[in-house]
Amino acid sequence: MSGKSSTDLGQQDVNQSPPVSTALLLAAGAGTRLNCAAETEATPKCLLDVGGLSILERLVGSLSANGICRLVIVTGYMEKRIRDAVTQIVSDMQIETIENSDYATTNNIYSLWLARYKIREPFLLFESDLVFEASLLPKMLAPDKAAISTILPWMNGTTVSLNCRQKIESFNVMGLFNQRDQFKTVNMYCLSLESWDRIISQLDEHISVGRTSSYYEVVFSEMVAENDLEFEAVIFPNDRWYEIDTHADRQAANKLLASWPTDRISGYKDTQGGTRQ
Repeated sequence: MSGKSSTDLGQQDVNQSPPVSTALLLAAGAGTRLNCAAETEATPKCLLDVGGLSILERLVGSLSANGICRLVIVTGYMEKRIRDAVTQIVSDMQIETIENSDYATTNNIYSLWLARYKIREPFLLFESDLVFEASLLPKMLAPDKAAISTILPWMNGTTVSLNCRQKIESFNVMGLFNQRDQFKTVNMYCLSLESWDRIISQLDEHISVGRTSSYYEVVFSEMVAENDLEFEAVIFPNDRWYEIDTHADRQAANKLLASWPTDRISGYKDTQGGTRQ
């Protein structure tokens, strides 16, 4: 007998668990809120330049720098442009795509549902309109985590409230920002396989009755309320990430990126061992 208690052994197992190495990127939307039709008619939103790199290149660089070795992308609008672009990004990452051919009439709940057979391991879920410092990712690479931020005036969308254990106790998909105890979701989650299987079951129920135009956070909200899903909150400082929905967001993100030290912008490492900024 080693003399170690079951608690010690359990803690050892947790400490030795490898970080999550698979990511799912939802990139099917057309970016209609950007109000710059000349650009978005020719280029998917994730390929627009922000701070000298496309959003996609910045995201892939941040993932690569943090040990993600498999990236699954749900495409839709101008999907070939995205597939072509990602193959040109220097990376040793395994890249796979799923096409949401119904992107024009569905929302991210449907894109997430399409990945149910493709991913059968813990994974990082995020969306293709985010820019963030690569150094924020390590704390997210363990299930079950949700990135959140204190609220600033530019933010909109889903908010959450926390309990005393820093776990999410409720989702507010309508985003009523006048509630003092609310935090903004960053649209980044890390899911265990067990949580993912339960989410798939709930997604199946929504899709089977035609609820394809809502947000996957609706499912998360239902499951958290039923104590069927639990997320530990990871705070992203609100000056170290940005969600780009509009042209004004893109301009603000450019200014924000200019204020970051260059070694914290993306951390992208190419196959020659250098770092691209």
